[in-house]
Amino acid sequence: MNISFSHFSRSAPNVTGISSMWFMLFILYIMLTSTASDAQKIFDTELHKVRAVSLVAGLANPWGLAFLPDGRMLVTERVGRMRIIENGKLLPAAISGLPLAVEHGQGGMLDVVLHPKYGQSTEFNWIYWSYNAGTPGSYGTEVARGKLNGPRDAPAMTDVQVLFKMMPKSEKSFHFGSRIVFDRQGFMIVTLGDRGDDPAKGYQERAQKLNDHAGKSIRLTDDGKVPPDNPYVKTPNARPEIWTLGNRNMQGAAMHPLTGKIWSHEHGPQGGDEINILTGGTNYGWPVITYGVNYGSGTKIGEGATKEGMAPPLYIWVPSIAPSGMAFYTGANFPRWKGNLFVGALVKQSLVRLTLDGEKVVKEERMFENKLGRIRDVRDGPDGNLYLLTDSADGEIIRLEVVK
Repeated sequence: MNISFSHFSRSAPNVTGISSMWFMLFILYIMLTSTASDAQKIFDTELHKVRAVSLVAGLANPWGLAFLPDGRMLVTERVGRMRIIENGKLLPAAISGLPLAVEHGQGGMLDVVLHPKYGQSTEFNWIYWSYNAGTPGSYGTEVARGKLNGPRDAPAMTDVQVLFKMMPKSEKSFHFGSRIVFDRQGFMIVTLGDRGDDPAKGYQERAQKLNDHAGKSIRLTDDGKVPPDNPYVKTPNARPEIWTLGNRNMQGAAMHPLTGKIWSHEHGPQGGDEINILTGGTNYGWPVITYGVNYGSGTKIGEGATKEGMAPPLYIWVPSIAPSGMAFYTGANFPRWKGNLFVGALVKQSLVRLTLDGEKVVKEERMFENKLGRIRDVRDGPDGNLYLLTDSADGEIIRLEVVK
């Protein structure tokens, strides 16, 4: 569309003759039309033409996303907030009443999910979230739950209960995990990181120690109790919450829609990002086995890539993509994506689509590389669309729609 300054002032043919009011209106018009065009982008992918629509911007390093039955969305910000999106608008007031989430490097407010029976009755209207908690020199991932109440302009979390505290804590500012997934039996699986402690002091071995939560997934009931069939309940000195061990830093997890198994991915070191299926009592090897190498030096870690008694990964990325967020697509809007696994990539700033044959990855497509930003989370939306979170100080919620 061609725009002439004469549209705004009949008396002047150039900028200098335009009143300041009309000039400001012109600038506003340009800004609005530019914003409208930038709010959505069209991409060709292997199987679908996709529209990426920016729903909300201005989020401070958003980390997790959940959909309420009434159409609202919950989003966490790493700085320590949980916010509400209503009718496509970010409500100004953050949710109050939450335990203090400390932003410390990669840690802060992390994942958020609903109870699997949320909305069936008030008994089940629990919201669960993971976050970094602690004091200087002593930080670790914790999990809490509460019920959302309060007016629109002052939402509050009530009946708050802290269900889990990672022990022992650490001064380090990275490798917190953490995703929360409920399985079909209603148990809660929480993925954790190994906390990245100094390998020169042997602390990397925390992921192999059963008296330490670091580098594990844990399994709890919906109210935070230890299930009696957890694999290490009767093991002397073991922490009974442990479900799996030998995991480095799991920032993605999802339940397979057909099998009900919990799939997860984890950051490798330099190279060696992995996808695993989390099975109770299984040792996934970190740092004894890995396909990655030490940062900088490129030297070998542990004993190699495989070892008897330790589970090999289902799929690896070498070089690393720094995966975060994971979702199986189950909707109808993208029929050729049905059943595919989607993984966000921080380093490559892309969305990775994996085609599966049972429990085998048979094809990979990397989409939107360096076009949308660092993808922190991926969610299968109740409306049949996919939703992404971009990890930046001006982060966005992006909805992926099919272009027909």
